[in-house]
Amino acid sequence: MFNLTSLDLGTNSFSGTIPDNLASCQKLKALNLAKNKLIGQVPESFKNLQSLSYLSLSNCSFSNLSSSLKVLQHCPNLTVLVLTMNFYTEELPPDDDLKFKALKALVIANCNLTGSIPPWINGLTQLQLLDLSWNHLTGSIPAYLGDFKSLFYVDLSNNSLSGEIPKNLTQLQSLISRDISLEEPSLDFPFFRYIDMSRSKWWLQYNQIMRFPPLLDLSNNHLTGLIWPEFGNLKKLHVLNLKHNNLSGSIPGSLSGMRSIETLDFSFNSLTGTIPPSLVNLSFLSMFSVAYNNLTGIIPYGGQFLTFPTTSFEGNSGLCPSISLNCHKIQVPLQNQPSEKKEGSDVIVPVLTGFGTGFLVTVILLLVVPAIRDKNKTD
Repeated sequence: MFNLTSLDLGTNSFSGTIPDNLASCQKLKALNLAKNKLIGQVPESFKNLQSLSYLSLSNCSFSNLSSSLKVLQHCPNLTVLVLTMNFYTEELPPDDDLKFKALKALVIANCNLTGSIPPWINGLTQLQLLDLSWNHLTGSIPAYLGDFKSLFYVDLSNNSLSGEIPKNLTQLQSLISRDISLEEPSLDFPFFRYIDMSRSKWWLQYNQIMRFPPLLDLSNNHLTGLIWPEFGNLKKLHVLNLKHNNLSGSIPGSLSGMRSIETLDFSFNSLTGTIPPSLVNLSFLSMFSVAYNNLTGIIPYGGQFLTFPTTSFEGNSGLCPSISLNCHKIQVPLQNQPSEKKEGSDVIVPVLTGFGTGFLVTVILLLVVPAIRDKNKTD
């Protein structure tokens, strides 16, 4: 047992606290204790696990998140830390002295945590995957997240975050070039992604971090402001989910630069303007929704837009299909035209009509009438 490098004890109905003898496995690199009935906190003895790279304690009943993190920061090779569904209603610790220099994936989701996104996360310079979804976090999204060179997966959905989306997020290098080299631990057990599809909770399974799709999920918060045109620079992004916020302004046409995008969801916001026709060039787009905004104009026709259901556009009274005969009337109502142009039109039309009538009479008098007279004389 002392020479074990990987230990999967998940879903074994263990109860009580974590056994101290686990810390004697000093060569242990991967440890899975998920889905057990464990209580208490991570023991101090875990500081001896100097080789530990992957740790999953998800779906247990641990408490005292602050103390557990202070212990685990002494595992210098810790790369993946999954603490989902624990530490219920506790505060995400704001401690400035927490340091996880090797951490590449941090998952503390579905814990109903309070507080804000803490400054110590700024020290996770190797971070590639961050999931703090399904909590009660408040405050703003820190701009420093955009400075991480390897971060390609950010899920902050289903919180109470407010303020504008930091423009720095449009500068994430891994979502622009996605040139990441990663030596991951060889896992004998799966790494899960928790999602909520139509309120039915289910899981997607990945055995490696790099199997996760490049993602920015900021949905179900209280975010305000604009959708930045610079999001179009994220050529490697697969999922951009901004639904159920308070975003305003228009949808930038530059989003057509997101060549790899598969999901765009802007539903349930306060967006105005039209849907940019350039979005029909997104050849990988399989899910698109702008439902329940204040959009107007013609729905783009062509490309993947031919496959989207009407539910993708519902809740926008000013939108109409391109095949509708009344589209032009909906887009440019007569009462919205400038009065100067309308008055000018009233003057020009009679003038042109009178000119045309006079020209026709002249032709008849000069050509038709003489011809009739000549014919009569001949007869």
